[in-house]
Amino acid sequence: MPWIKSTLFFAGNGAFSLGESIEVLLNRSAIPKLYFKAKSDYVKVPIPVEGLEGLWERFLQVDDGVLTILMTPYGGKMDEYSESALPFPHRAGNLYMMYIGVIWEANTTVAEQTSRLDFLRSLYSYFGSYVSKNPREAYVNYNDLDLGVGTSYKEASKWGTRYFKDNFKKLVQVKTAVDPQNFFKHEQSIPTFAKISDM
Repeated sequence: MPWIKSTLFFAGNGAFSLGESIEVLLNRSAIPKLYFKAKSDYVKVPIPVEGLEGLWERFLQVDDGVLTILMTPYGGKMDEYSESALPFPHRAGNLYMMYIGVIWEANTTVAEQTSRLDFLRSLYSYFGSYVSKNPREAYVNYNDLDLGVGTSYKEASKWGTRYFKDNFKKLVQVKTAVDPQNFFKHEQSIPTFAKISDM
């Protein structure tokens, strides 16, 4: 299947059939307005059968289309670079990155949204014994505000080391040099050091 046809599935969360014309993607009102919360982690050793069976049991607890689990394989060329060679450190030693997410529509009740978020956090907790540890890692493009927010180096280290591992401090040094006023920021952006001596 060409990539462009697969976007029918991801853009509409199953609202479009895979045989539908890609022209439907040009009609923005045809794409449902969806909200989501996602969490991520890295799997370094195969998840045992009992772990996958537990996942399957939990998967069946939610309605169709609510939960998405993606397992993105790693390895190959990525393994040839050391963790410190580039800002993205999740290289050798990872079998795959795991994304788990829940979605809801604009008319979903607050109670149902809360239920889905609680389910996601419970599933994330369940995976704790099967994924990365010390710290538990995360993929930066799936920002997870549950990991923490803040603008100080101390606050940001809570989530920064999960996204960037030992590269986090180097990124803070670059950010301090390039954007010392911290103009470009969001809840989990790279912070700046308050003083040069902190670098």
